[in-house]
Amino acid sequence: MSTVLIVEDTLTEAEIITSTLKGAGFTTVVAKSSEDAKTMLAQQKPDLIVMDVVLPGESGFELCRELKEKPETKDIPIVMCSTKSGEMDKFWGMKQGASSYLTKPIDPAELVRTVKLLAKG
Repeated sequence: MSTVLIVEDTLTEAEIITSTLKGAGFTTVVAKSSEDAKTMLAQQKPDLIVMDVVLPGESGFELCRELKEKPETKDIPIVMCSTKSGEMDKFWGMKQGASSYLTKPIDPAELVRTVKLLAKG
């Protein structure tokens, strides 16, 4: 089954996303910051990344752009999740290389549908 890396610094949000994806049969790993995510990515490549935009240190937009520039991570689909729901935010997320942009609060059915569509595993 597919492994999803969740990059989310808010514990409640991380738990909601984790339980939703586990319920749909995905294996999940959680990183609380961009730095944590980079450390985990150096050890294991997930099939997909679900990432918040607002993170401590480097933003989700910056991390997404960085991952899309590296040959070893450029093919991993990234789903941005944020309370930033303006059209400009969505446009900017997609411009950084995100495969999809979901707004919070997360709609569990939409999250599962999006992850299933994008995950290769």
